[in-house]
Amino acid sequence: MTLRDALICFNGLLQRELLRFVQQRSRFFSALVRPLLWLVVFASGFRAALGIAIIEPYDTYITYEVYIVPGLCAMIILFNGMQSSLSMVYDREMGSMRVLLVSPMPRPFLLLSKLMATSLISLLQVYGFLVIAWFWGVEAPLPGYLTALPAFLLVAMMLSAIGLFISARIRQLENFAGVMNFVIFPMFFLSSALYPLWKMREASEWLYWICAWNPFSHGVELIRFALYQQVNGKALTIVILVTLVASILAVRGFQPQQGMGKR
Repeated sequence: MTLRDALICFNGLLQRELLRFVQQRSRFFSALVRPLLWLVVFASGFRAALGIAIIEPYDTYITYEVYIVPGLCAMIILFNGMQSSLSMVYDREMGSMRVLLVSPMPRPFLLLSKLMATSLISLLQVYGFLVIAWFWGVEAPLPGYLTALPAFLLVAMMLSAIGLFISARIRQLENFAGVMNFVIFPMFFLSSALYPLWKMREASEWLYWICAWNPFSHGVELIRFALYQQVNGKALTIVILVTLVASILAVRGFQPQQGMGKR
């Protein structure tokens, strides 16, 4: 495999994802509805009760809206990654996945290119939401929108890899919705996306530890610190490790000897 072949292959997968994204215009708007509901409706109601004290990376007291924006960005990435996994299940049932996987390109490269293409699509949705949040009055430091780009991409890779790993083990499209309900909502609500972990600890010690071990929490914190031009070393390490492990398991799940060729 030459570099030129790899670029042509990746470009083809990226264009396919972009075409699917453009043709499904409702996908972009539906991805914004969920975080905007939290930002405009729920956060406004919780503002008085849930003002956040001074915690890293903030250097002053913040409103609840400011706190949840990084978590809502991660939520967009989470739903997009799982929706991309749904498309993998659909492609497998329709046969297009088999056509892709029998190409002369190495299977790990094809699947990782799929992850990267999905992650890049997520960035369009995230920055679209950040623009709306900015008009709503929730602003991060201007350079933070640039320094957060690698964090967004890495978190998107992690969540897409987890989704790909799950999709490799789902045989029928009908089973996907049920499985996703047991993945998406626990990952989102049992995290630091909506509440600081120290508030969770005040409520329940075991609930705090579940949130602390949730990789989504570390993805949220990586984004939160990156938006304020800081690096959370612990979150970065965990996100990278989870991304590597999930990617390896996802690639193994699509190997013929693991059952992909028998379906």
